[in-house]
Amino acid sequence: MANHKSAKKRVRQSERRNQVNRRNRSALRTAVKKLRAALAAGDKEAASTLLPKTVSLIDKSIQKGVLHANAAGRHKSRLTQSVNNLGR
Repeated sequence: MANHKSAKKRVRQSERRNQVNRRNRSALRTAVKKLRAALAAGDKEAASTLLPKTVSLIDKSIQKGVLHANAAGRHKSRLTQSVNNLGR
């Protein structure tokens, strides 16, 4: 347990940041799951409407430090490719 005043403050701050990070990561994972479910069901219309929202959320997660830029690019590329190949 923290003994110093500054250490106690740091514990409070890290708990608050942890909650924010968990909320952002959870929202991102939920959006990706919804898109993948639409892809698995073969619903091109739903996947096409979910893709821009998911890509936007991925971009926001880069800025918030949830995802690394290269990992985010990889996710966006694979999801977009999956949606584009759905109609074939």
